[in-house]
Amino acid sequence: MTDVPNVSDAPAAWVVDPPLPPSLAVQGTTSRFPVRRIYCIGRNYLAHIREMGEADERDPPIFFQKPSDSIVEQGTPVPYPSATSDYQYEAELVVAIGKAGENIDAKDANQHIFGYAVGLEMTRRDLQRAAAKAGHPWENGKSFDHSSPCGAIVPASVCGHPQHGALLLAVNGVQKQKTDLSQLIWSVPEIVANLSRLYRLVPGDLIYTGTPDGVGPVVPGDELIASIEGIGTFRAVICAHPRTNPGNGAN
Repeated sequence: MTDVPNVSDAPAAWVVDPPLPPSLAVQGTTSRFPVRRIYCIGRNYLAHIREMGEADERDPPIFFQKPSDSIVEQGTPVPYPSATSDYQYEAELVVAIGKAGENIDAKDANQHIFGYAVGLEMTRRDLQRAAAKAGHPWENGKSFDHSSPCGAIVPASVCGHPQHGALLLAVNGVQKQKTDLSQLIWSVPEIVANLSRLYRLVPGDLIYTGTPDGVGPVVPGDELIASIEGIGTFRAVICAHPRTNPGNGAN
């Protein structure tokens, strides 16, 4: 009788080639920060809530997720996405988690933060508005390919834990967004604490902390420069989608 091999003892094999794990540069080093999950918070600057016509200005934080492979690093063009004619920017402070935890107290939140970055939370605004009007989830408007451009992670050991500092965004040299981190409705420690009650935070998680007012559309060829005092500057250029005529919403 022929012995049947024990499958559990065989080396693991992939049925398709696995994709490379997404990651970000860490400023001042040759190391990389592995990106596990991307969490985003909505409605976290008062002026943006008013800009978008939201009624309640102190609702509990609204969280949603984006795919980890939606990261776009500095120097890589950002493709104009399919299925939209209203593609908009949102400049944000990004928090990089370096220590796991759940049910974290706000006073302990900084212990779980590895560092910070400048990010762009790109949005198909027409799809987001349609979903909100119908009472549907925001995924079509928020969670799509290349929707999370992000700069290098600056370790907290270098930049500290910023509670204030100018956040700016310019499109083609014209300033569009301007605020201070002190204007966040929910502070970074409060965001970490609230999110950790819903999910176990794990090293590699990113948290986009919300955008100020001044959001607006971009088209291929536009240059976006976002900066946060004490963190750095992130530059992105919008390019045409390879399968789309820009701005006509075609697939």
